[in-house]
Amino acid sequence: MTTNDLTMNDLTTNDLTAGDLTTDGRTPPIDAARWLRLYTDGCPAPAAADLPALADELAEALRHPDPDLRDGAPYVVLRTWIERDVIDRALRARLGAVMAARFDAPEIQARAFAPLVLDMIVARGDFDPAWLAAFRRWYPAETDLRDHDSRLGWLHAVAHGADLLGAFGSHPDVDPSVMLALAAERLVAPTGHVFAQQEDDRLAQGIARTLNRPELTEAEALRWLEPVEAAFAAGRAPGVPTTAAHISNAMRTLRMLYLLADVGVRPRTGAPGPVRAPHAEALKRRLAEVLALVFQTA
Repeated sequence: MTTNDLTMNDLTTNDLTAGDLTTDGRTPPIDAARWLRLYTDGCPAPAAADLPALADELAEALRHPDPDLRDGAPYVVLRTWIERDVIDRALRARLGAVMAARFDAPEIQARAFAPLVLDMIVARGDFDPAWLAAFRRWYPAETDLRDHDSRLGWLHAVAHGADLLGAFGSHPDVDPSVMLALAAERLVAPTGHVFAQQEDDRLAQGIARTLNRPELTEAEALRWLEPVEAAFAAGRAPGVPTTAAHISNAMRTLRMLYLLADVGVRPRTGAPGPVRAPHAEALKRRLAEVLALVFQTA
C-alpha cells in the first residue's frame, strides 16, 4: 500500500494498542483517524506540549501488525516530523532507544520496522553507540527474511536494515570498516530465503554509501569481501545441485555493487547526484575477482 492511496476506510481503528514507550506503563492508544487527517493536511506541527504523547503513539503504530496502520499515515507523519525537526534531538534520542530495544522484540514487524525509524534519526546526524550495538547484534542474526506477508504486509528486514547500515556507514562517528564487515556477515549468513523484492539492490546501496567515506583506505575498502570470497570458493554442498539461497543473494548484491562502484551512488535519498567511491576502480577489480568464482557459462 502507498500512502497516496490512504483513505478513511483504510484506517478506522481508534483503540489499536501494542505498548512499550510510555513511562507510566500504560499503552498509548492509536487514533488512526487523527493520523490520517494530519497526513492529509501536510503533517502540521502540533503544540509542543503534545509532542511526547504523540511520539509515544507513533512509536506504537510503527510496530502494529495492521500494515495499513504501520506502513501508512503514521509512518509518513513521523518521517516528516523528524525531517522538519518537529521532533527535537531529545525526543529523537528517546525514540532511538525504543527502536534499538525492538531488535529483541518477538514480533517480526516490530524488529523489521525498527531500522526504518533509526534510519530517519541517524540521517539527521544523531548517534548513540547503543543503537549501533543493538543493530550489529540483530542484522546478521535475523532469520525471518520475508519481504511481504499476506497478513502483516511489508516486512523487508534485510532492505530496512540495509538502509540503516548505509546511514550508520555514512555517519562520522561510526567506523565504516565495521559496517562493511557487518554487510559481509549478513551476506554469508545461511538462509533459505532468496531476495525477490530488491533487497540485494538496497543492500548494495547501503554498502556503496559506506564505501564513499573518504577516510577508508584501499585495503579497508576491499578487506570485507574476504568472507564472501571464502563462501563462494567453498562451492555447493555435496549432493546439492542448486546454488544456496544466501550465495545467490550475495552474488546479486555484489553485481549491483559493481554497477554502483562504476556510476556512483547518491549519498542520501534526494541528494543532487551520485558520488563514486574513492577506491572505485580497485573495488571493481576485486568484485570481478570474487564474482569469477561463481560465474556460470551458458
